[in-house]
Amino acid sequence: MSKRNKRIAVFVILTVVFLIFVLLSTGIGTLYIPPLHVLSILAGGGETMEATVILNLRLPRLMLAALVGAALALSGTVLQAVIRNPLASPEIIGVNSGASMMAVLFLALFNETLGIAWLPLFAFCGAAGVALIIYTAAWKKGVSPMRIILIGFGVTALLEAWKTLFLIFGPIWRTSQSQVWMTGTVYGTTLNEVYSFLPWLIIFIPVLFLLMRSLDIQLLGDELPIGLGSRVQLLRFVLIFISAGLAGAATAFAGGIGFIGLMAPHISRRLVGGSHHSLLWCTALIGAILLVAADFAGRTLFPPRDIPAGVFTAVIGAPFFLYLLIQVRRRA
Repeated sequence: MSKRNKRIAVFVILTVVFLIFVLLSTGIGTLYIPPLHVLSILAGGGETMEATVILNLRLPRLMLAALVGAALALSGTVLQAVIRNPLASPEIIGVNSGASMMAVLFLALFNETLGIAWLPLFAFCGAAGVALIIYTAAWKKGVSPMRIILIGFGVTALLEAWKTLFLIFGPIWRTSQSQVWMTGTVYGTTLNEVYSFLPWLIIFIPVLFLLMRSLDIQLLGDELPIGLGSRVQLLRFVLIFISAGLAGAATAFAGGIGFIGLMAPHISRRLVGGSHHSLLWCTALIGAILLVAADFAGRTLFPPRDIPAGVFTAVIGAPFFLYLLIQVRRRA
């Protein structure tokens, strides 16, 4: 089988897997709805009660999980290419921590005066601000990927400390609310939240796909692209900004869901190779599947409890990170 046919087969299989999870996630729950009824409702028919459950409760939650998973996966893919480190992801270098800290600050101080609609902007500013700080601090006649990683670890530790302080000095009920949100959940999602999240994707994802060749160039290092006339540092800054935007928006709407941006790119490379022309599409699909599956597991495995999706991504992602760390050390 040629590489092209293999990639097409992978996309078809991943699409089928995603559609299966769509049927499972919308049909299974406290009220079981058979797959044929689900398809009928999605097509515009079905009973009123079943349609209400699917269209108002389960489908918005599924849609947000898929979009957030895709955004986090793409963010991780960009960072791994720019930093040229297989361990890079939004939560590792501090982008997620910046978004989370600003979101907690918003919930503690500004939620009642400004309204929850401003939360995504605060989270985005936190993610973008941290990315800018890391980029500036790592600058020394250019930005070294290794300096970005090291400074990112330090910034993450500082942000986590500030976030803990905000939680300690806030009211108990707000602390509990923030803790659940920081774990990562799409519980209680409405269509309005899905519509609010879409513009962030419409802004960043088309630009990212226009720059997909630049991601391949980033993997070559600095000397060869500069010799060929590529503006490596400018492209690196733009790509990091896009990654921060995707991760910040995703964190604003779904909380601190971790490890999607780490796992999805690695799984995708095993399936379609390292060229970002195919990798970005595959990574987005896998990120969507991972988070939809995690949310489905959290909603159905321990009824009537609704476990945050971030718990399941962490249960799978933490061992995956350790595996990658061992692999990197063996190659060193």
